[in-house]
Amino acid sequence: MVIEQEVVLHKKSFQELTVDELYELLRVRSEVFVVEQNCVYQDMDGDDQKSIHLWLTVADKIVALARVCPAGTHMKEISIGRIITTERNKGYGRQIMLHAFDAAKEHFGAKQIDIEAQEYARGFYESVGFKQSSAPYMLDGIPHIKMTWKKTQ
Repeated sequence: MVIEQEVVLHKKSFQELTVDELYELLRVRSEVFVVEQNCVYQDMDGDDQKSIHLWLTVADKIVALARVCPAGTHMKEISIGRIITTERNKGYGRQIMLHAFDAAKEHFGAKQIDIEAQEYARGFYESVGFKQSSAPYMLDGIPHIKMTWKKTQ
């Protein structure tokens, strides 16, 4: 018998994060981007302080996270980044992206959102409404593409 566990959304500004929450978000980001993907890069880039942080937990374990940056911080336009799922193929990536869209609209009035997507994930981002808006480029040793979502009336 499979017991369904509740998915809980957490959404906070940097100033609202507890020390333990910040530590856990940074730990998961490091675990995935630095260790799993073997990519040495400066994760703490100064954008976290201006961003909205979202994460999903199941039984108090982070299963997905993202941050929404206002225009002029990480990118020229409002952007979503640091998108991670720790348990794949369970729909958590789609859920966190939909919550990130909502946060971008609610907090920053988003009509356009840009992302720097790892090229292999293009299909996933297209499935939630992004379109490729640049040629492929290397970022921190990994092929990326810029992708853009625009609000439709």
